Amino acid sequence: MTTSFDLIVIGTGTAAAVSATRCREAGWSVAVVDHLPFGGTCALRGCDPKKMLVGAAEVIDGVARMADKGIARGDISLDWAALQRFKRSFTDPVPKRRESMFERAGIATFHGHARFTGSTRIEIGNDILEGRHVVIAAGAEPVPLPIEGVEHLMYSDAFLELEQLPRRLVLIGGGFIGFEFAHVAARAGAEVVIVNRGARPLKPFDPDLVAGLVERTERLGVKVLNGHEAKAVSKRDAGYEVRAVGPNGEVVLQADAVIHSGGRVPAVAGLDLEAAQVDYDGYRIARNEYLQSTSNPALYVAGDAGAPPLPLTPVAALEANAVASNLLQGNHATVDYTGIPSAVFSIPTLARVGMLEQEAKEQGLKYRVRHESVPDWYSARRVNESLYAFKVLVEEGSERVLGAHVVGPDAVEIVNLFGFAMRSGLKAKDLVYATFAYPTGASDLESMLP
Repeated sequence: MTTSFDLIVIGTGTAAAVSATRCREAGWSVAVVDHLPFGGTCALRGCDPKKMLVGAAEVIDGVARMADKGIARGDISLDWAALQRFKRSFTDPVPKRRESMFERAGIATFHGHARFTGSTRIEIGNDILEGRHVVIAAGAEPVPLPIEGVEHLMYSDAFLELEQLPRRLVLIGGGFIGFEFAHVAARAGAEVVIVNRGARPLKPFDPDLVAGLVERTERLGVKVLNGHEAKAVSKRDAGYEVRAVGPNGEVVLQADAVIHSGGRVPAVAGLDLEAAQVDYDGYRIARNEYLQSTSNPALYVAGDAGAPPLPLTPVAALEANAVASNLLQGNHATVDYTGIPSAVFSIPTLARVGMLEQEAKEQGLKYRVRHESVPDWYSARRVNESLYAFKVLVEEGSERVLGAHVVGPDAVEIVNLFGFAMRSGLKAKDLVYATFAYPTGASDLESMLP
């Protein structure tokens, strides 16, 4: 039996919830479908549960930093099983709560793998749905890695569910996931190695600040192998063996668990996009400025599934609102990606908004830059943090902030303020006149301006 809807949304994360709810509020008949528990990556398998683990690791780090500064280290340790129970107190209710939210709104819910059999026709097991429009908001999934023994890799969502933390961890990939998991696991007592294929990790972030974070990470006891490509993972009686090739030849690592931390791609591989006449390149669906498929005008793509410039939860919400507006009122809404902050929740945090210095150079912009390492500033001294640095770019003439990059205490909140200024059209001189409570991270902002 075929059921018809005005809109079918594939996914139940942020982008899906926003687009489905807005269209339902406008009186449309709407269905959502997901083969995973309802709620999406951020709430269940990403940002939120990860940050709960980071919060506990921050406590451990704070005690270590303040040892001999008034805090006795004592016998403090991280109880991983108890921490996981605390994390699940947040994540476990999410799927039922999200599904109930849809049902109260009058949105039909379906569980299972969606597969296109026509331009707006979808099969989910024995259910067949026909829509006037479809929104793909299926999020992202780990990128396939060309590694022998790839079946032995543990994905990030499985790491977040571990009842016990393995003693030896190898993380394959030096991006967000690799560094965030490394900082948590190391402070929980694990031996950690990051295997990073590139010459430097965390490529979206300022290289000078990344270098400081890598040094801080290695002082924590984490081994960071840059320029090393993982070639094979094999099972051994005592765990796993990882073979990687680097500048000096082959390296063999022993591990109790090997984590895939090599990035994510749009989760569209199983949708049978050809049946919907959807043009795509690899995992990237071709879409226009209105987030509409260039080959199937009845279909829109929002959030991580659309490979946005910044694969972040706030971006998913922005894109979903634009998609809903275009569905309800015709194509007119686009997304302004200016001034959207991004952060690596290592300890301390690394954050950025706007351009890297190299990007400003490539665009031929004339700018002033201020780059300093300031562990002697009060914000860092009061918590005995040895890593605090920033780089801020301001365009000559226009006085607009081109980019702001900070690593250290309150880094992400400082960058949030820079991002607000950029999205609001405020100039560097406007920020000079801002008055913030002192002493706070925000009160450092004025001193960071070039």
